[in-house]
Amino acid sequence: MAERRSARQWIATQFGGPETWEFAEREVPEPGPGEVTIEVRAAGVNPADYKHVASPRPGTEFPVPIGYELAGVVTAIGPGTELASGGGAVGDEVVAFRIQGGYATELTVPAKDVFAKPPRLAEEEAANLLLAGSTAAQMLHVTDVRDGETILVHGASGAVGVSILQQAAELGARVIGTASEAGFARVRRFGGLPVEYGPGLAERVREAAQGPIAAALDTVGTDEAVDVSLELVPDRLRIVTIVAAQRAEKEGFHAVFGAQPESQRYRDSVRARLLELAGSGRLQVPIARTYPLAEAPEALRFLAEGHPGGKIALLP
Repeated sequence: MAERRSARQWIATQFGGPETWEFAEREVPEPGPGEVTIEVRAAGVNPADYKHVASPRPGTEFPVPIGYELAGVVTAIGPGTELASGGGAVGDEVVAFRIQGGYATELTVPAKDVFAKPPRLAEEEAANLLLAGSTAAQMLHVTDVRDGETILVHGASGAVGVSILQQAAELGARVIGTASEAGFARVRRFGGLPVEYGPGLAERVREAAQGPIAAALDTVGTDEAVDVSLELVPDRLRIVTIVAAQRAEKEGFHAVFGAQPESQRYRDSVRARLLELAGSGRLQVPIARTYPLAEAPEALRFLAEGHPGGKIALLP
């Protein structure tokens, strides 16, 4: 009989903030067909981790294991099972995304969501690549950004914004990115032309663009971001937000969220490509800070303060 394995994992047992979560000991099930068990080396930290259990949402069943992405090492693999990237064996370094419960020391997940980790990619970067990266990819996709175009990105110094900057460069597009002055260097580092948000934004963007703005991608959701996008981009089907859903519905432009089935399908489809880009050094994930896994609530408090200057990883 197989020895029972146990792990520590952060779980939400009720609606509320991270201070209400429990760092509980849980049994790690042996992987069945189509499953793999991973020892977590780094867990990615995202606003969605706490937002999805912060207040009542239909269909939520507790307990809810926290965390959607991680990097780690395979400790067991189910019978007849291959990773999403093919093959797979105990000891392989891997990345997993769109799993549930990544804030853990070890867990068993569907193999379809597990990919070989590119050797050059550090674990804390790998653990933070795919949620922000696939969101950025979908925003570029739904607005049909093309070679030679100039686009506007609101919140270009944030995690999704930085990924958009790099993926837009791969497409051959030029990016004007809104940020605070403190974020200008990060926008420039990843190929964007920074402009400061605030009164007069539309005129500053026009001056920077010296031509038409083909599309606008909003990661901040302010009325200013939406108003400026509508003013500068004639085709509303080339405007997208990941925050301002009500404005999108009212004004007739795109709003994309990870819970939408079409978003899930698209984001799943680009995971291998994003790992390839990261593995070749063409898609970087700036890391602001790491925390011990046991300090997950403190890490999320730091994230919620805004402008962390990069991604955060939890290290078991």
